[in-house]
Amino acid sequence: MSEKKLRVSFSAPLNEKDTETQTYGCRANNPEIYANNAIQGICAFTSEEGICKRLPRAWKKQFNLLKEGGLNG
Repeated sequence: MSEKKLRVSFSAPLNEKDTETQTYGCRANNPEIYANNAIQGICAFTSEEGICKRLPRAWKKQFNLLKEGGLNG
């Protein structure tokens, strides 16, 4: 999967694979300096399925806002 396709805006509409504990792609504001970038099995860029398993602290709140339709990506 290309890195460009895995960069997802923090406020982009939810993907069917997004949950409170994981996202499809990387939603970090600056993936290059994100502490979990390139960690095998955690980072979307190293995951075969493109899933990020260690999200920014604000993700749970953002997920709920997006799920409720409170934000327009």
